[in-house]
Amino acid sequence: EDAWAALQAEVADCRRCGLCETRRNTVFGTGPATARWMLIGEAPGAEEDARGEPFVGAAGQLLTQMLVAAGLARESDVFITNIVKCRPPGNRNPEPAEAHACEPFLRRQIELVQPDLILLLGRVAAQGVLGTDASIAGLRQRVHHYPGEQRRIPVVCTYHPAYLLRNLPDKRKSWEDLCLAVDVASRSTA
Repeated sequence: EDAWAALQAEVADCRRCGLCETRRNTVFGTGPATARWMLIGEAPGAEEDARGEPFVGAAGQLLTQMLVAAGLARESDVFITNIVKCRPPGNRNPEPAEAHACEPFLRRQIELVQPDLILLLGRVAAQGVLGTDASIAGLRQRVHHYPGEQRRIPVVCTYHPAYLLRNLPDKRKSWEDLCLAVDVASRSTA
């Protein structure tokens, strides 16, 4: 609990990259530090920056619906964060240097939460966490692993909810990814 509060304070005071100049709020993440699942997106958008919470806009509503359909409660079963904790100007993708500056925070969040499963939302998050340049299409429907300090954590990749709002036919593919994630998570706790 103390380590979690210390990490939150460290993120709130961060000046490691230029994103601190234009942010309104840092976006640490939401959900319990004991969550079974960890969801990682790319970066906060305008609404997230204003409220200091991840996935609060239309993409967040879609994400919540998807979690409910998979039998998960957003407030108790998942911790949701992004690879960068500050909004890039104009909602552009985070630069590699910005993601690199934030990486120790994300790594520490994963260590503290120790989730049964990590779900990566979108290409930027998947490439950043897995250290690959593969496309989401090439990464989805396979189980990857995050080399955690205590144990390897299974990782599933899917499309970002904001992408799904623009590309409705891919919602079915994302549902397949979510079903894979549910299956993998149930095996990792068994």
